Amino acid sequence: MRDIPNFCVIVGANGVGKTTIFRVFDFLKNAMESNVNVALNKLGGSRGFEEVRSRGSEGPIEIELKFRESPKSPLVTYSLHISESAGRAYVEKETLMYRRGSKGKPWQFLNFSKGSGEAVTNELSENPKLQEKDLTRSRQTLKSDDILAIKGLAQFEDFPAIKALGTLIENWHISDFHINRARPEQDAGYAEHLSKEGENLSLVIEYLYNHHRNVFEKILKDLSLRIPGISDIRSKTTEEGRVLLKFKDGAFEDPFLARYVSDGTIKMLAYLVLLNDPSPRPLLCVEEPENQLYPMLLEELAEEFRAYAANGSQVMVSTHSPDFLNAVELHELFVLTKQNGYTSITRAQDDEQLRAYFNEGEKLGTLWKHELFEIESGK
Repeated sequence: MRDIPNFCVIVGANGVGKTTIFRVFDFLKNAMESNVNVALNKLGGSRGFEEVRSRGSEGPIEIELKFRESPKSPLVTYSLHISESAGRAYVEKETLMYRRGSKGKPWQFLNFSKGSGEAVTNELSENPKLQEKDLTRSRQTLKSDDILAIKGLAQFEDFPAIKALGTLIENWHISDFHINRARPEQDAGYAEHLSKEGENLSLVIEYLYNHHRNVFEKILKDLSLRIPGISDIRSKTTEEGRVLLKFKDGAFEDPFLARYVSDGTIKMLAYLVLLNDPSPRPLLCVEEPENQLYPMLLEELAEEFRAYAANGSQVMVSTHSPDFLNAVELHELFVLTKQNGYTSITRAQDDEQLRAYFNEGEKLGTLWKHELFEIESGK
């Protein structure tokens, strides 16, 4: 995928690979928290490497990301090659390169293989007059060859470029929200950000109420506009040290517990908490947000995702919903197709027929509903 906009929507048939894209980000985040063997095991079980690598292929698993921290920051390329020996995965190659301007060879800030390598200690972006020969390189060895160098070195102030990338990955949010995880009472604790599966929703509501009352009030207002009757939400800690969510319906005096609230109400509340986080995530991945939500709410939800992205974050959403797609612009959409077992990705605006339909005023949801996404595989 190239030239990815800040708000990016992915569409395709079941089994075509939409989830796989998000798993790339999930894998890197898990590898940052642990190591590549643990991260592979979460994806493919005990045969993680073989289950994750493309069917019928040989050689390492290769991941390459290109990104900018801000529109004026240099282009960064992060490359990771993972191989396997005797049933155990290791980092065969890991590099981090910056490009100055639009031309010229990228300068390498990190070059590691099998747990050892070099990293630059004087940050390029802070001194633009530096030449490549002026870069100070430090030789480092990690305690294991399955640990990412960006994880090990991001802990030190001496490696600012690597620290920036490590912090970026650690703050990604790949949503795998489970309503049944968000409903039960939680042990009393503390949480500032919604977790991947949403089991700490009541704790985050409590945090926002106590420390960001204006954000809490906005979430409550937005929820009441979408869910008729909801007038208040509270987290309550019981004598047994459990935290539970209680909802107030304006028509009734007594509030009721989260377990009696509809799936759509819980999910909409979770999305509003996510989108109103006082510390927005640099990358937000959401798979099929339409599940359990009233279709009339989806266009507005798409607009809110776009607004979140407009503030400097990036949002990637996969969907099957025509209602959600009706709020999507042509340049924001990527279409996945599958042929001979492998997936091709096409940006919708690069397809002549889709572009013609859209320019004539057709909405993308209508085109998707009528199966008019006839994009040539591999185009």
